[in-house]
Amino acid sequence: MPALTRRSLLAGAAATAALSTLGAPRVLAAPRNPVPLTREEHRVVIIGSGFGGGVTALRFAQAGVSSLVLERGLRWPTGPNAETFPHPTSPDKRLFWLGSAPSLFGIVPLGFEPYTGLLERVGGNGMDILCAAGVGGGSLLYQGMTLQPSEEVFNANLPEQLDYARMDRVYYPRVARMLRLETAPDELVGSKTYLPSRVFARNVQRAGYALEKVPMPIDWSYALRELNGEMKASYTNGDCAFGVNNGGKHSVDVTYLAAAEATGLATVATLHNVTDVALGKDGRWRVFADRIATDGTVLEQKIITTRALVMAAGTAGTTRLLMRAAAKELIPDLPDGLGTNWGSNGDRIYFWTDFAEDFGMPQGGPVVYCSKEWDDPALANTVIQASIPPLPDVRSTMLVGYGVSQGRGRFVYDSAKDDAVLHWPADGDTRLYRRIQERVSTIAGPFSTLLDTTAVYPSTWHPLGGASMGIVCDLAGRVKGHRGLYVLDGALMPGNTAACNPSMTIAAVAERATDELLAQDAGVIF
Repeated sequence: MPALTRRSLLAGAAATAALSTLGAPRVLAAPRNPVPLTREEHRVVIIGSGFGGGVTALRFAQAGVSSLVLERGLRWPTGPNAETFPHPTSPDKRLFWLGSAPSLFGIVPLGFEPYTGLLERVGGNGMDILCAAGVGGGSLLYQGMTLQPSEEVFNANLPEQLDYARMDRVYYPRVARMLRLETAPDELVGSKTYLPSRVFARNVQRAGYALEKVPMPIDWSYALRELNGEMKASYTNGDCAFGVNNGGKHSVDVTYLAAAEATGLATVATLHNVTDVALGKDGRWRVFADRIATDGTVLEQKIITTRALVMAAGTAGTTRLLMRAAAKELIPDLPDGLGTNWGSNGDRIYFWTDFAEDFGMPQGGPVVYCSKEWDDPALANTVIQASIPPLPDVRSTMLVGYGVSQGRGRFVYDSAKDDAVLHWPADGDTRLYRRIQERVSTIAGPFSTLLDTTAVYPSTWHPLGGASMGIVCDLAGRVKGHRGLYVLDGALMPGNTAACNPSMTIAAVAERATDELLAQDAGVIF
């Protein structure tokens, strides 16, 4: 009997399941080695293992609801003196997702074999998105700033019906406890390699701006142990831009997901690349996933059926999967606003060179201080200093700004690519960018130069929107008109997260949503 393939199954079921437009898998196995097709059923399927997926898996498991978490990437276990993550000064195949080779500051690295690495460039018109792959999602790569918006800025940019008072009382503190937030100890900040942090703090205060330490999901005793020579440097030399090898960083994989898996009710399936989602005629959801090798070879194709599908694949992943499903009528009647209300969170990254101040090398990281300017909710912004990797001394460090992004892009489905592509206006967020530029220029001082790397290479690490609350979903992430379909990640956000980097608000909104879904949908829909 011929081997059953996804193509033959979909072709045969076209009349009854309206799935004939799926076509061939995006990654094909060798013809002489047919790829097996298997079927599974699960109570809840969660696509993605970042903040939204991690929160959902844990809270559902604690309530007795089992789930399967599909993650396209690898696990990245760390520990003292580990070599898990690639080094910024010597990148290798571990950095890139299957040869996507993102342009970093306009430089395109070449020569790496395809590998299920950490970072994917999702190209757009006018703006690229840089997103993560791996168990823990963006928490593996993010610097770790964990900021809670003020009530005024929150209510000006997110729906007031989320109830800031309750978010402040219940959900933001819940996230803070899970991530075990700490600010950098003075002993560490006063050490030699944290001179750039001290210079930044001094300049911020000289300029008359507010200054405070940033809560971070980090056990700073690891950095102190590095100073004492107990471990090789990872924090204290800035070698942590693509993951902290020594451990001590409370990313989603070692907090939310570890706790979820410990219950026995959450299963994380790695190297499962979801290619399509669809609604079956029986009202259940179908997830089409390739189980892949680390070079991208498809080892097995799966059709997974569930009554509850949680889209938590990140802003780009979730939005593109849903738009592909809409364009090919795999999910009929998705809301018209799908793909809209996308924002960059106002990201700006500057290379700061100071001719009057030698920052020294190496530089301790990842982040110690921030300066908030939140008085005007329409122009609220935050500026931080971040270390650069251990390089020859170039008298430079990094400044990063983000804020209330009011410019909006949208995804447009391209049938030739079978993909949704971001379109970003050339003048998006000009007013915010000018204010951030004014602030960083004042902080840097008159004897400095600033290279705006985001102007050189328009891109964002903080993409938000595409399936926003109030347009596509309700506040608990339910997709309007579609029973059992949920969005619980950055795609749910309305283009910005109120002058903060997104992680804490995404997690807090997911905490709030899962409380509601467990109270109202569990036992009824799933």
